[in-house]
Amino acid sequence: MAAAAPGALGALRTVGVRLVAACCARLGPAAWARGTAPRRGYSSEVKTEDELRVRHLEEENRGIVVLGINRAYGKNALSKNLLKMLSKAVDALKSDKKVRTIIIRSEVPGIFCAGGTQRLPRAIGMSLAKELIFSARVLDGQEAKAVGLISHVLEQNQEGDAAYRKALDLAREFLPQGPVAMRVAKLAINQGMEVDLVTGLAIEEACYAQTISTKDRLEGLLAFKEKRPPRYKGE
Repeated sequence: MAAAAPGALGALRTVGVRLVAACCARLGPAAWARGTAPRRGYSSEVKTEDELRVRHLEEENRGIVVLGINRAYGKNALSKNLLKMLSKAVDALKSDKKVRTIIIRSEVPGIFCAGGTQRLPRAIGMSLAKELIFSARVLDGQEAKAVGLISHVLEQNQEGDAAYRKALDLAREFLPQGPVAMRVAKLAINQGMEVDLVTGLAIEEACYAQTISTKDRLEGLLAFKEKRPPRYKGE
């Protein structure tokens, strides 16, 4: 997972893009970033099309797309409409070869999204998930990190977007990596976690085989020989 704070959480990867996304759990603001973010007033009459904001970053951040969740009146709960919009947005971005990384962040200070009986156990295990769900306990940042729910606890900055800044730093690290290699690595990890180790290693081998004939692999080898940064194109 990636940085977790009001602004951006967790790391997921889609089939053509890396997705810095939400690790859904019931957490207090301290689980994301220490300090109090500036508060703003929000109207309860938010148009549904405004619940998800899509921004394509430019210049040094070209290739990064930010999806901002803006359901203040519902505390960013994942409604059917919001899930539909998220799915539609990600599907559209999958086919865009210029997009390398997606950051999903909250546009509502101090809030990301609610958890659930399916996502939380997969993130931290069944026993602890039951304990948290049954007790309705709110975790602070250090507790969330200790149970493996998040990877980073940050001191909040004056702008209240420390987590988003951390996610942006991580996204910049992803940008120069080979899209083909990242895609099959994501596939190997996701499928390998569902099977035994021997089968997982076979999946890894099959995924690597998909990269052998690619231009990106040859570019990586040539860049290493010439001692320069590789210029991957996702081909």
